[in-house]
Amino acid sequence: MTATAPTSTAQHGAAAGAGARPPLHRLALVELRKMTDTRAGFWLLVTTFLIAGAGLTLMASFAPPDERTLAGFFRAALDITGLIAPVLGILVVTSEWSQRTALTTFALVPRRGRVVGAKALAVVSFAVVLALVCLQLAVVAALLSPGDDAWDLSLGAFATGVLLQTLGVTGGFAIGLALLRSAPAIVFAYVLPIAFAILGEAIPGFRDTADWLDTTAPAEALWDDTGDGTAWAQLLTSWTLWLGVPLAIGLARVRRAEVA
Repeated sequence: MTATAPTSTAQHGAAAGAGARPPLHRLALVELRKMTDTRAGFWLLVTTFLIAGAGLTLMASFAPPDERTLAGFFRAALDITGLIAPVLGILVVTSEWSQRTALTTFALVPRRGRVVGAKALAVVSFAVVLALVCLQLAVVAALLSPGDDAWDLSLGAFATGVLLQTLGVTGGFAIGLALLRSAPAIVFAYVLPIAFAILGEAIPGFRDTADWLDTTAPAEALWDDTGDGTAWAQLLTSWTLWLGVPLAIGLARVRRAEVA
């Protein structure tokens, strides 16, 4: 009896260790790796940085001196990367279903809410790191082609840029979570903002209401430093709609969806 007791204890400890729940940050690191080590993720990142580098090179070569500032280069880099980065936010969730790996993921981590939370944390971390890379590219461009007030970048403008980049990538993630299919999610992520802006301009009397639902107008005001409390309220309202509704739909779908 006494000889077998240590073995039983060891087996019990091993079983407990095997059943231990992985921490959220470890799951987020796994999801970050998924975003970059696939062919689609790798080439999207390469394409993003190549286009951003080309755009900053053109800006450094042809932009007037008053636009060749650290703030100008930083905004240009964010605008360029912000066109493609949301696709990675979409793919981090839709690839589980299109490549049929959701069964493996949910078998390893049965609580689906934790998986979605890890993906969201990975997306936010990716957006912040991407904004920091954009800042580094802007610093290089400002060093190579300085203009008037070349280092004019306030902390508020930097924080605004990081926030807007994070919201854009997270918005792609929310749409991907709601649709769970890559192609329609990518189409919706690009077409809906354009269609909404067109409707706001085309329908008489709808412009004032559209400013509270469209994410573009308050973002432009905050970037240009012409925004006030109203612009921040419009940004909060619009992103609550464009993030909250898709996230709620997506969480309900993921919790109830059949996994094949």
